Amino acid sequence: MRSLLGKMSRTSILMAMEDFYAVHHRDHATRLVLHVRDSNGGGNIQAASAAIDLLENHHVQAIIGPEKSAEATFVSDIGNNSQVPVISFTATNPALSSAHVPYFLRATLSDAAQVNSIAALIKAFGWREVVPIYEDTDYGRGIIPYLVDALQEFGASMPYRSVISQSASSDQVEQELYKLMTMQTRVYIVHMLPTTGSILFKKAKEIGMMTEAYVWILTDGIANIVNSLSPSILDAMDGALGVRFHVPISKALDDFTVRWNKRYRKDYPDDSLSQLSIYGLWGYDAVWALALAAAKVSMTRPTFQKQQKYRKNSTFVGTLGVSTVGPKLLDAILQCKFRGLSGDFDLRNRQLQFSTFQIINVVRRESKEIGYWTAKQGIFRNLNQDVSAHTYLHPMPDLNPVVWPGQTHIVPKGWQIPTNGKKLRVGVRTSGYSEFMKVERDPVTNAITATGYAIDVFEEAIKKLPYAVPYEYVSFDALGVNYRSYNDFVYQVPLGVYDAAIGDITIRHNRTSYADFTLPYTESGIAMIVPVKDNTNKNTWIFLKPLTGDLWFASIVFLIYTGIVIWLLERRIRNAELTGSFFRQLGIAIYFSFFADRERIESILSRLVVVVWVFVLLVITSSYTANLSSMLTVQKLQPTETDVHELLKRGEYVGYRTSSYVRELLEQLGFERSKIRAYNNPDDFADALNKGSKNGGIAAAIHEVPYIKLFLAKHCKGYTMVGPIYKSEGFGFAFPERSPLVDDFSRAILKITEGDAIIQIEKKWIGDEHACKNDETIISPSSLNFKSFSGLFLVTGVASTSALLVTLVMFLYKNKHKMGIKIGRDQVQRGHGKTRRRIQESATDSDILRRMIQLTTPASKR
Repeated sequence: MRSLLGKMSRTSILMAMEDFYAVHHRDHATRLVLHVRDSNGGGNIQAASAAIDLLENHHVQAIIGPEKSAEATFVSDIGNNSQVPVISFTATNPALSSAHVPYFLRATLSDAAQVNSIAALIKAFGWREVVPIYEDTDYGRGIIPYLVDALQEFGASMPYRSVISQSASSDQVEQELYKLMTMQTRVYIVHMLPTTGSILFKKAKEIGMMTEAYVWILTDGIANIVNSLSPSILDAMDGALGVRFHVPISKALDDFTVRWNKRYRKDYPDDSLSQLSIYGLWGYDAVWALALAAAKVSMTRPTFQKQQKYRKNSTFVGTLGVSTVGPKLLDAILQCKFRGLSGDFDLRNRQLQFSTFQIINVVRRESKEIGYWTAKQGIFRNLNQDVSAHTYLHPMPDLNPVVWPGQTHIVPKGWQIPTNGKKLRVGVRTSGYSEFMKVERDPVTNAITATGYAIDVFEEAIKKLPYAVPYEYVSFDALGVNYRSYNDFVYQVPLGVYDAAIGDITIRHNRTSYADFTLPYTESGIAMIVPVKDNTNKNTWIFLKPLTGDLWFASIVFLIYTGIVIWLLERRIRNAELTGSFFRQLGIAIYFSFFADRERIESILSRLVVVVWVFVLLVITSSYTANLSSMLTVQKLQPTETDVHELLKRGEYVGYRTSSYVRELLEQLGFERSKIRAYNNPDDFADALNKGSKNGGIAAAIHEVPYIKLFLAKHCKGYTMVGPIYKSEGFGFAFPERSPLVDDFSRAILKITEGDAIIQIEKKWIGDEHACKNDETIISPSSLNFKSFSGLFLVTGVASTSALLVTLVMFLYKNKHKMGIKIGRDQVQRGHGKTRRRIQESATDSDILRRMIQLTTPASKR
């Protein structure tokens, strides 16, 4: 009764009784009678003892309370055995399940209801690690499993859990806070009752943990009553965030708040700072629900049925009877649904259902509303906001401006290099290619120095980080010969030997299972190094290859056609050059199409045809010359091998760098172990490639692209790169899983690779990649086909045919008169011939008739 919640609850419960019967004084014959017991902060036993006393000596039909989750566990068991409903509006431990104790009703929210809103807040600001600070009680521990699941779902984790005893002294709290300062994580979720939480924040402010580097998030245990805390506690909490249940505004709530403040100051004149909280509203609504349920249940003779006979005034649980009206009263409460001061009051699921959480910011001794969260809409700024119109393009959550600890508006990054002077231990190892990394130890100072391509990228990335990171190099080579592979090197990170591992470390799937990698800082892929050969084409008929067969055929056809057209055009005007046989004349016409001479070609149309045809010949001849030159020059250097699968089929030997994972890849492709040879440095590769596969060497070296670029820079002449033949992710830096450094280093590497810095680093350690021409992709020139010149042939064909048609039209037009006279003469001649034939036919008929008469007349009469 002396705790802050206890005093708030008492005032709210008494006012609920008065208000309910002031409204329903004539409607309900059944009235509630309060029997108040004070647990005096005595813990679980004291609360259970008070409950037994109420049940056994006063035969109460319902119990409201107790305040704490641990006490509610005991009292709910007692109520369940007696079938008496137990209603608590402050016990929030999710472990208090009505499935095991059906007579326990939670007129508040379970702590599990708020974990998604907290996790959404963590994700919205991009924090990947958080540390919960909670008291070692049922209330404190109950939320943790649900919080872990919610954080994992949103991509965050808990590297550490800070547990503080409820009876911890100020010094013990301070010691735990100093321990947290030695860790990287700077995001804390505080889940405590106000008493322990007040001590925590006072100490955090004293030792400098309420500055701009830290993030503090309050659960509703403190956030719900933050306005009732003392000014000194609010000063210590300045900049903290919190989540709490949102209470909808109403006129009834405003009127009740005014009356409640007056009543509370009257009841507790020495405690004028306390303000009405959600717990007081839930207590008020719980009494109304119980009063409504009691009015529906017949309470004529409520009794307790004794199961066995025990001695009088015994306090053993077994002596308690079973309520005869308890089941009916429980059903009536579960069916009770109304609009209360706290919002919709509905216990059908044996606990209240949440709808909206409010996100607050403690600033200058008051809680400032900065946004809301719902399961459906997520985080948003205003209740009347159209969340569907939010584009989510801005990286920050849609909240009102936040004032962080230290009075800053810059969002803390959520982690920091520990303040205990510890440096970032960076693992390094000497590479097979010293240009990528070379590690040396000073024999006098024993200091480790590292140089190379990877070191320059790492140190350039350090400079681009928005904060200082002290670091030191730790040599992997010092661990001995048993640790030679790069897998062993990377595995030192999760073992805690290194805070990071840098070098020419390929990002591979198996390594990502125990370490996180930055973005790659080199090109990716695996390719082949092969010798090049002089592949000059010595074919006798090479001169025919620049053009395809269809183009040769089309050229010859159009040449003959053009010659015929020129012959026809020139013959019409009786060109003196066109004498002799037809084939001689045609040959001269074709000669004209190659060697046009205006003195020999007399027709204007012929000259036009020749000009168009010469233009076509000029284009085809130029293309032919260029393509033939390419075939005779570009093809001189070709790789000896172009397909790794052909090497596998022929059983050739291939090489790889010692301790590289490429060996595993080659075995997966099907190469026998006896056909795979390991080499340590570029010179060994060059010697093996020169020998060849049949002379104790190799046909190709399978290597990663960054190494190949370095090899070709040293051995440019006689070798080239073929591929990539296999996809890989390139080189990156390894960090512990979920390390906050990964994202920042990746951004820094992205800035390096997008700018001039990476080019200068490559020139310094590898050289100019354009200096060697053998590594360029070699493409054999292809033959030219008819399709490429179809437009030209169309132009010359149209020109020749048009000239021929024009000549024919002109010829017909000029000779139309002569052709008309000739046609007339032919017609007259044909008429005369017909007349003569008729006369001849008549004469012939007369002769025949005369002979017939002579034959028929007797000789005497003749």
